[in-house]
Amino acid sequence: MTVLSDPIENSPIFLLVYTAIFFFAIVFRYFVAAGVFYYYYYVKNFSRYDQKRLSKRLADKKQVRKEMLWSIKSSVIFAFFGTLTYWLWLEGKTAIYLEVDQFGYWYLPLSLVLLSLLHETYYYWVHRWMHHPKVFRIVHKVHHDSRIPTPWTAFSFHPWESVIEAVIVPLILLVLPVNVYVLGFYLLIMTISSVVNHLDIEIYPTWFQKSKFGQQFIGATHHHHHHTEYMTNYGLYFTFWDRIMATESRKMKS
Repeated sequence: MTVLSDPIENSPIFLLVYTAIFFFAIVFRYFVAAGVFYYYYYVKNFSRYDQKRLSKRLADKKQVRKEMLWSIKSSVIFAFFGTLTYWLWLEGKTAIYLEVDQFGYWYLPLSLVLLSLLHETYYYWVHRWMHHPKVFRIVHKVHHDSRIPTPWTAFSFHPWESVIEAVIVPLILLVLPVNVYVLGFYLLIMTISSVVNHLDIEIYPTWFQKSKFGQQFIGATHHHHHHTEYMTNYGLYFTFWDRIMATESRKMKS
């Protein structure tokens, strides 16, 4: 569906206003998600989960403050790409659609899976690239300064990494039809998954982690080993690329 554009949509005011709107929406969603998990596992139930922490010590308050600042900067960049995607949709240049009947209800879960798999593939390979020594120092080091992950590590990126993270979903949406509600759900999954994977406490039950189905998904344990070993466990949601490319940590098999 092509939406006729209004002159204001091609003005700097449009960019500023909608970037601000997206920024506050992203920051709100992120701070609620990270804040709830941080409060529950690190404040309210600290003693209950103290022995379950994957790292031997806690991240200090200085690290947490830095993570929050980097996360806010990342949210500005994410908001810009959100505005760009919205503008492209208004111009009829994306495959985002509104009416479910356009592709049917059966396509909603399929599009969610396809979007996830495409994102996963991009992320795995670009994540490996970011660990090249020359690239790492410029792009990815900020994230790994959080050797002990916290919920606030989830969006703690250098601006260059934020751009690399943000660009892929809009590119996918240029060609892959995705309903706007599926897209909203996916963005929520992205935030919560990133927070959970950086929690430094494994919240998935042991039976799930050891099951064939559960082994396909990344949790806090999987990503904890990435932050300590650096050269293993590059996946975003799934483990299949790490398994195929033999980059999964040996500790995951113990």
